Amino acid sequence: MDRVFRALADPTRRRLLDSLRVANGQTLGRLCGSLDMTRQSVTQHLDVLAEANLISTVRRGRERLHYLNPVPIHELQQRWVASFEEPRLRTLDAIRRHAEESPMKPTFVYVTYIQATPERVWEALTSADLTGEFWGHSNVSDWRPGSPWEHRRIDGSGDADGGGVVLEAEPPTRLVMTFGEAGSGPGPAATTVTFLIEPFHDIVRLTVTHENLQTGDDVTAVSAGWPAVMANLKSLLETGRVLSHAPWEMHADLRAAG
Repeated sequence: MDRVFRALADPTRRRLLDSLRVANGQTLGRLCGSLDMTRQSVTQHLDVLAEANLISTVRRGRERLHYLNPVPIHELQQRWVASFEEPRLRTLDAIRRHAEESPMKPTFVYVTYIQATPERVWEALTSADLTGEFWGHSNVSDWRPGSPWEHRRIDGSGDADGGGVVLEAEPPTRLVMTFGEAGSGPGPAATTVTFLIEPFHDIVRLTVTHENLQTGDDVTAVSAGWPAVMANLKSLLETGRVLSHAPWEMHADLRAAG
């Protein structure tokens, strides 16, 4: 328990745990993207968390995926709080066990490289005007954590076909939001989309991760939708024009998966 307290005492390590709570199973590179420090420093923090059993790692190919382990924190609750709030803790424990026993939801990941700056890519993802050009719908929000965002039609009606809630916003490197019906919150059935914007030499690597997809049909839908959206974004930023034959049916694919 001393190791757990020591690990939780550092704000950087708490931030790493928060990041894994929002998007579990991240690589070292992705975790580094939200922190202004070297990979070596982040690795040292992860080692402390692993020693305290607050995270676990799984190797997938050449990558190591990091997962949050809530058990030590729950043990702290049982020791220091349980005697005062036993009924609530029993409910939380039941929720945790149910989550651990539930099958993992599929995840879709897409990576593209764009001749642009991180700031320009961030602007394209969060500008109502630019999303209206390459996405066919305008994404509208103040892009602050906790704020809603809407996927509005550009036909003049102002109707929203979808949207969600902004979970994280760290310009110009990281944007996390729920994806589905307009105003939908981060409940257990909500899908989550993460945009990770990383400098790569003199260009940008943009990684889109769509998590908590419910069915194989959802995976099929986003597998068609995101590459089309990203191809149009890349074309707009590099040439100033969207693709002449953009597959606009991608919007229905992505909304169906949300």
